[in-house]
Amino acid sequence: MSGVVFAGEAVGRAVPLVAGALGASGIAVAALPSRLAMRAELRKRWRTWAIAAPVFLGALFLGAGGAFALAAALGATAVGEYVRMTGLPRVEYAVLLVAAVVLPALAWLVPAAVDGRAVDLRVVALLLVVAALPALLAGDDERGFTRCARTVFALLWIPLPLTGLVVLGDTAVAVGLAVALGDVGAWCGGTALGRRGVLARSLSPLSPSKTWAGVLGAAGATAVALGAVGAFTPVLWAAVLTGCVLGDLLESMVKREAGVKDAGSWLPGFGGLLDRIDSLLLALLLAMVVTA
Repeated sequence: MSGVVFAGEAVGRAVPLVAGALGASGIAVAALPSRLAMRAELRKRWRTWAIAAPVFLGALFLGAGGAFALAAALGATAVGEYVRMTGLPRVEYAVLLVAAVVLPALAWLVPAAVDGRAVDLRVVALLLVVAALPALLAGDDERGFTRCARTVFALLWIPLPLTGLVVLGDTAVAVGLAVALGDVGAWCGGTALGRRGVLARSLSPLSPSKTWAGVLGAAGATAVALGAVGAFTPVLWAAVLTGCVLGDLLESMVKREAGVKDAGSWLPGFGGLLDRIDSLLLALLLAMVVTA
């Protein structure tokens, strides 16, 4: 089992790549002409990346305990944004907050419960009961099913995938790096190749700006990132690429139903945390599946 074993080897390989990417992109952003409309936005995003990358790598370098702390912090913040978007009552919010801490803790302290290969059936059953219990006890016959469905979705979308930061070990470093560079590759691919022709076609009405050109760019960037840290396999690459492509569309679906543009407004250049980690969540979940 690869989980809960952190040799730090992948972090060591990732640091030069991250430092080089931040340095090169920082120079490029600084050199942008002032008349460019996206200049201020790109500078905000670069500053956020300059802070987030060391935090992510540093937490994973500390081992399973650091990964747990990172997963719990990300989960608690993302759950708060999700609840505000979907309007879930406070009791469901409390359930999701507890899950955001307990599931990564289980992955750390009781790895047999979430071992990187499959989630124990007892965990699945407990998640379903916990999600349904508040509405059942309240006798909510108007919104009970909606509350339950949204809570189950949140459990599967946020706390459960974040256990991958603990159980995947060094692979979590590779997945996080690949997703980050995949987002950049998607933007570059869409900008360079997505203006006309078949590659300019939108993937989904949920996010018209996401094109097949972006998928092509993400495919190349994720392959390079995984190869750079010695983690490339066709199956893992496919899992990460799928997360990059579908993760953003999944969050767009939630936001469109909620009638909001962003999950939050506190993260410079991105909006909310969910707007930044939507692809990472799905990529981690799929990575746990394909490393079985």
